[in-house]
Amino acid sequence: MKKLVFLLAVFCGVNMTYGANKSNIVEYELKSPNKKIEIKISVGNEVNYSVKHGNTVIIDNSPISMELGDGTILGQIGLIKNVKKSSVNEVIDANFYKKSKVINDYNELIINFKGNYKLTFRAFDDGVAYRFSTSFKKPIIVKKENVNYCFDDDYVAYIPYVNARKGDGNFLTQQFFTSFESQYTIDSISKMDTERIAFTPLLICLKDGKKVVIVESDLEDYPGTFFRKGEGNSLEAVQATYPKVEEQGGHNMLQMVVKERENYVAKVNGTRNFPWRAMVISENDAELMDSDMVYKLASPSRVDNVSWIKPGKVAWDWWNNWNIWGVDFKAGINNDTYKYYIDFASKNGIEYVILDEGWAVNKQADLFQVVPEINLEELVAYANDRNVGLVLWAGYYAIDRDMEHVCKHYSEMGIKGFKVDFMDRDDQKVVDFYYRMAAMAAKYHLFVDFHGAYKPTGLSRTYPNVLNFEGVYGLEQSKWDDELNQVNYECMIPYIRQVAGNLDYTQGAMDNATKYHFRAIYTNPMSQGTRCRQLAEYVIFESPFNMLCDSPTKYMQNQECVDFIAKVPTVWDETVALDGKLGEYAVIARRSGETWYIGAITNWKERTVEIDLSKLDRTNGTNRTSKIYMDGVNANRFAKDYKIIEKEIKDNKIVMEMKSGGGTVIIL
Repeated sequence: MKKLVFLLAVFCGVNMTYGANKSNIVEYELKSPNKKIEIKISVGNEVNYSVKHGNTVIIDNSPISMELGDGTILGQIGLIKNVKKSSVNEVIDANFYKKSKVINDYNELIINFKGNYKLTFRAFDDGVAYRFSTSFKKPIIVKKENVNYCFDDDYVAYIPYVNARKGDGNFLTQQFFTSFESQYTIDSISKMDTERIAFTPLLICLKDGKKVVIVESDLEDYPGTFFRKGEGNSLEAVQATYPKVEEQGGHNMLQMVVKERENYVAKVNGTRNFPWRAMVISENDAELMDSDMVYKLASPSRVDNVSWIKPGKVAWDWWNNWNIWGVDFKAGINNDTYKYYIDFASKNGIEYVILDEGWAVNKQADLFQVVPEINLEELVAYANDRNVGLVLWAGYYAIDRDMEHVCKHYSEMGIKGFKVDFMDRDDQKVVDFYYRMAAMAAKYHLFVDFHGAYKPTGLSRTYPNVLNFEGVYGLEQSKWDDELNQVNYECMIPYIRQVAGNLDYTQGAMDNATKYHFRAIYTNPMSQGTRCRQLAEYVIFESPFNMLCDSPTKYMQNQECVDFIAKVPTVWDETVALDGKLGEYAVIARRSGETWYIGAITNWKERTVEIDLSKLDRTNGTNRTSKIYMDGVNANRFAKDYKIIEKEIKDNKIVMEMKSGGGTVIIL
């Protein structure tokens, strides 16, 4: 990491004014390195801040504070000790990310308060962030953190409401139990449901075509943040209070269900940094697809040696319902079936095979009770002989109740990682589980895929063995949701959910359906949109541990597609967002070595897009041989129709044609 820090001043940018009550108000200003973004901070009886991008108001005066259990309110004028400004311009060496180098360039202002706490603001060229930090000697209770985003108009928002039904209890606390899988409700702030809460990332459409995406980063030992409609055109934070009473239950007895909660959100060490509250700001939609904000704000890696972490593709069983045929054994959860998956993976250079739910005895939450049809030691040996790694699925309580024993045992057996599922909460206790699991897995050289998870908040930088998070309305929904509009949703993901980081979307379907032919069939699922759309999603979506969701038998019937999927990288040296419009289409280029992969997807509208390749670093000159996977002429009628062509690109322009729900991949 190269780092350059400038300490500019103490007590800089300070203006003293007086309110109507004659109490002092101190004001500060902080600008981004390119001067386009300006933060104004005022400290009086409370802290307020506002943000502008050029002449566009991002947020108006928005109050922030933190209330402790003893009644102390962090952030008052009489307690200001000093103020410092500095600038940082560094390059972060990224592990298993969408680029190998991340430029971290920002200006910073720190307000140090008497009483051993501070408030830090950062201004980047593409957004802003702030956080509280404390240095108290004793543990503290955080009763509430006041986080607000006050907008100057009634803007349209893309709102991922929690899916919850009103019951007999407290509707607010019921919503704290959620899988974080929702499509977006598109509505003005004034029309937001006042009783429902939404998780982040959450997007607001501003004036002049600008957008802002609300995110958080470095969420450690502290609850995640939801939002609901506040006064006027504002969003106000809601956080799950700390669990007081839990009972084993939920899906197949693999969860801990909260029965009673405390009246505070967290009990924490007195000396610590609290999570970053951040906004990603874009002048055009495409900029959102290449944001590094959450990654930059996260704590650096705590894993010294990452050489053992091997991202890659994985043949997955659950989505395709173990549907294989043309064999002389009964397909299902048994060794013969998994040897079939292993043989397929080995033949095609697929790095992993996962054993999803069913390999351990149901409803026992005990990962040492393996069903009699499975012999794990035999499967590990079989896979090792074929250069394939095995990964195990686990419900979170089953692994949490005996975490070190589980990790040590299965690591020594030769298992490479765990897919951990059904956390379905982000209160302080469950957030702590993520960090403990990441650290324990790293200790025993296991990687982790968090499914049934909240959105990423930078944990993959802190623990690079955490490869994926779900927190997305993924392809699995096509197994049961007849009202699905996955094509439109997929054209929103790169601009909203993926701003937070990697996702476990699980693409790769070989049965593809038009808008009118789609049906939700649990045991024999299909995808919406064209075949080439499924291929393009391996470029569009960021997943270091990337699933092949469909059956090996189907893949064997579509070898050209398998060849592409097997070879497309899952981590990248460089990413460039080429073009796109929220909810309509997305075009992203990613480089691995000297090869560029360009992926494009469209909504249900047939679309032709001309792409300018001059943004790409093409070391071999402008004339490059390309291989293009594109929708076939009849893809609007028969979604599986596609073709592969090779052509020479002699200048920096290329036209990508996509059918309804379609996609394109270009390999340079």
